[in-house]
Amino acid sequence: MMQKFDAIVLGAGAAGLMCAIEAGKRGRRVVVLERADRVGKKILISGGGRCNFTNLYCQPENFLSANPHFAKSALARYTPADFIGLVERHHIPYHEKTQGQLFCDGSAREIVTMLEEECRRTGVTILVGVAVSEIRKESFFLVKAGEREFRAPALAIATGGLSIPKIGATAFGYEVARQFGINIQQCRPALVPLTFNPEDRKGYADLAGVSAEVIASCDSQQFRDKMLITHRGLSGPAILQISSYWQKSAPLTIDLAPGQQWTAPLLKPKARRDLAGQLTEEEFRPLRLMNGLYLQLHAYMLRIAIPYGALSSDQMRTLAHVARRYDRNYGHFTTRQNIQFNWIKLQDLPDTMADLARAGLH
Repeated sequence: MMQKFDAIVLGAGAAGLMCAIEAGKRGRRVVVLERADRVGKKILISGGGRCNFTNLYCQPENFLSANPHFAKSALARYTPADFIGLVERHHIPYHEKTQGQLFCDGSAREIVTMLEEECRRTGVTILVGVAVSEIRKESFFLVKAGEREFRAPALAIATGGLSIPKIGATAFGYEVARQFGINIQQCRPALVPLTFNPEDRKGYADLAGVSAEVIASCDSQQFRDKMLITHRGLSGPAILQISSYWQKSAPLTIDLAPGQQWTAPLLKPKARRDLAGQLTEEEFRPLRLMNGLYLQLHAYMLRIAIPYGALSSDQMRTLAHVARRYDRNYGHFTTRQNIQFNWIKLQDLPDTMADLARAGLH
């Protein structure tokens, strides 16, 4: 069965629905074909289920693109204020969180319903459960899906990238681009969590659920926002943002206490008396997270970072001093280019940290 339209949009996510709505406003007969059984699946999980639908301070420089001028053109034609106006016309309550991020007060479902209503208003046809099997270009585009055929002079591919395979993300859009000889920039993950290697995952597993405001930095970029430790690695807005700039094997710096000196309380005279007593799990957690202190079966282990695997002679002498004075005359180098002292006494931690800090170690 052949159906004719002015435009065919593949993908009923945020981009596909907005594309269809704008074409519908211009009097075009539009059909949206969605492979899944419902529209807007990624919208529904965005923003923790509340949909962070736009940002008040969205600017072209916030986008990474091989063609930086595209964002300038797109944002000039359709601004954050335009979408906010649409949200308000549908009487969806929303609020600003941090740094201009706007979220629904209720559920992301309200945004999906709004887009569906706009499609109905502009005469857009939405078909779900339609798996496209073939696309051809003659004097028009011919899209086949089983026994059904759709024909139109314009075709928009809005099937998304590879970000979340669990909700149906595939490489379909890239395959269509290759079919028609469209150049594809090298793809890499962006706006994604970071995963620990098995060794670190085991060491940090009991911190899953801990959240803190951090500064995540890589190269010349940095983001100050929340970081969340998960069972698999690191997530949260700061990590998702910096992931777009991080390249494999490049250094990534995370300031776990922006504007604070976490070792300062440990260096106060009162700290020795506090640390000599029994600490609760909540009280001990900052020592572990900020200072690399771990509770083992028989004693505490202190893990010290060695930046880029390089040590100065002064730092080597300091490590030898720590081994002699606070440990058992030796330390252990790890495969992660750290050094561990396995017999640190908790009451000696203030002096240990002070000695390390003087040599630029932590």
